[in-house]
Amino acid sequence: MTALKRTPLYSVYEKEAKLVPFGGWEMPVQFSSIKEEHEAVRTRAGLFDVSHMGEVEISGPDAKQFVNRVTTNDISKLTVGQAQYSLLCYPDGGTVDDLLVYQIKEEGFLLVINASNIEKDIEWLQNQIKDEQLELRDRSAETALLALQGPFAEDILQRCTTFDLAILSPFQFAMNIDIGEVRCLVSRSGYTGEDGFELYVDAKEAQALWKFLLQAGEEYQLIPCGLGARDTLRLEAALPLYGQELSAEISPFEAGLGFAVKLQKGEFIGSNALLFQKESGLKRKKVGIEMIDRGIPRSHYPIYVKGQAVGEVTSGTQSPLTKRNIGLALIDSAFAQIEQEVEVEIRGKRVKAKIVPTPFYRRTRG
Repeated sequence: MTALKRTPLYSVYEKEAKLVPFGGWEMPVQFSSIKEEHEAVRTRAGLFDVSHMGEVEISGPDAKQFVNRVTTNDISKLTVGQAQYSLLCYPDGGTVDDLLVYQIKEEGFLLVINASNIEKDIEWLQNQIKDEQLELRDRSAETALLALQGPFAEDILQRCTTFDLAILSPFQFAMNIDIGEVRCLVSRSGYTGEDGFELYVDAKEAQALWKFLLQAGEEYQLIPCGLGARDTLRLEAALPLYGQELSAEISPFEAGLGFAVKLQKGEFIGSNALLFQKESGLKRKKVGIEMIDRGIPRSHYPIYVKGQAVGEVTSGTQSPLTKRNIGLALIDSAFAQIEQEVEVEIRGKRVKAKIVPTPFYRRTRG
């Protein structure tokens, strides 16, 4: 059995967090409780260790051309200091991974990829290099990533730096920013549906930064949060998780991520298949569901309409915010209309649900 990997922050919280295996890593699922941590992020602020994520730097004269060829979004729209959400696709339109692309210099990009996909993604990227002049470096082991999320995230972080955080709009970032005495790449981004920041830092500095931020956020009741709350938060915001809403068998269009697919930019890996899918019409679509009867929808639970199997749940939970039982599902397009009644099979029993608009939660303040 392969030993689980640990982030640079493991020794800081190993005695205070409940730890679980996740994508080959031993990660905190919760510190206090998932509900408490969820509420903290929605109303105050929470701090996450997401150092298991992968970071790949691609640089060189042909870096821009290469990254645009392997990702679905259009990086010609980026300038240094900007990031964008994008996807890597197989030639058949299935998804290799979803990722963030940061333009860190004129001929250099940082790709932030999912923890469980690091080795697969890097091998896939290396196999796509033709005769381009570029260097691909895996920076995952040397990089730690902390996410400070919630309505008070900016107030807390601003106390820690002389850099004016207000100038950063969502998906903008600044490099070489001192947070206390730790130098970071500070990105206005996150995975919770709230305002917040992701802080990329040398792995050796991660523990100092973690402790410093928690101390700085004490009066705002900042608390450490685990992957459990991260999952319920992203699900309320209807954000996809690779392996559930996305996979080699699920395309970006089927997952409702057409905004990150720019077919007009020219050919990229998977573009022909995605164009065909768009022109011929989607057979399946991602939808939101809400239970009418009792029961919580979980991944892979089958969905029926009038006895006919029409799809399955990809993610589900009880929303800590609304207390409703909600889920995301991939179903036949013919049954994807809002208010369509469906049945979810939960432990052998089919119970009523309906299709509802997503996201289930949308931030209304600043």
